Amino acid sequence: MNNSFDNRSTSICSKKDIKSMTFDELVCEFKKFEIKKYRADQVFSWLSKGVGAFNEMANLPLEMRESFESKYKIISAKIFKRFVSADGTVKFLITLPDGNKIESVLMKYKYGYSVCLSTQIGCKMGCKFCASSSTKFIRNLSPSEIIAQLEIISKSENEKVSNITLMGVGEPFDNYENVIKFIKIVIAQNGMAIGARRISISTCGIINGIKKFADEKLGATLSVSLHASDDHTRNAIMPINRKFNLYKLIDSCRYYMHMTNRRISFEYILLDNINDSENDAKQLANLILGLSAHVNLIPANNIEGSYYFASPIKRIELFARTLIKFGVNVTVRRTLGNDINASCGQLRRIAVQ
Repeated sequence: MNNSFDNRSTSICSKKDIKSMTFDELVCEFKKFEIKKYRADQVFSWLSKGVGAFNEMANLPLEMRESFESKYKIISAKIFKRFVSADGTVKFLITLPDGNKIESVLMKYKYGYSVCLSTQIGCKMGCKFCASSSTKFIRNLSPSEIIAQLEIISKSENEKVSNITLMGVGEPFDNYENVIKFIKIVIAQNGMAIGARRISISTCGIINGIKKFADEKLGATLSVSLHASDDHTRNAIMPINRKFNLYKLIDSCRYYMHMTNRRISFEYILLDNINDSENDAKQLANLILGLSAHVNLIPANNIEGSYYFASPIKRIELFARTLIKFGVNVTVRRTLGNDINASCGQLRRIAVQ
């Protein structure tokens, strides 16, 4: 990390983080100083374009730009390392102004580019098959730091991102307020105007977060990391289940569907001889019976030091066929970025020498 970047972060630590404000919050903030609403619209628009300094906001008076510079900071980030997979997936190790590092991933699909963003530095959830849980939780990311990942990746690759998944390091609903503000900022029509349905938020099963998210009615997609069809297995691989068991979790999913009329995506990592039997598939079908849901089967990815391994392909196929037989909408996720540790469950807060 170069000294200029570090010094800049030190000099602005007492200023307000303007990029973490929703448009409505920005309007209220400016109202305190008797600044008209159209100025908030101009500033919000500039910020959504990724400007890094107030002096770049050409349609603002110089005196106003100088005043903003003294009161507010514009959070940015830097790419520390960039890893390219043989399949074209790109993983980024990103440095934040305080020196902490996070990982984000850019993936190419037929419909365009999708980014997988982190919401925390480290993770508290302790899922046994996930590399993120092997690192110490440091802190939540601010809305501006989540946005910074999106911006720096788009700029680095010179590509417009069409889809966002909050499925990187961290549990989004453990950082609920900041994640919701991030979504509100990026879907704002006078800002980035990314369609809400192109944003997917993944949770390991924090039911109060699911219910609050349902009440928000933002239109974003909810993905629930299920990974087991009975409490005994889920308790062993996902400690969160001891607090929010499958009955409570599925009940919160029903509430979400009732409030939003939206389908839920259930993520299910297949672990060899843990949760991948034909009986597990039958239990899963029964568990989500009556829900408008899609099951996304995920072949487990290699994680250094893990005792969990990927299910054989024939067992994955049998699992999928069993779900289909019971009327479940199912797909098997294509593995991307495995050779650079960028696949599902492989992201972590890397310690850099």
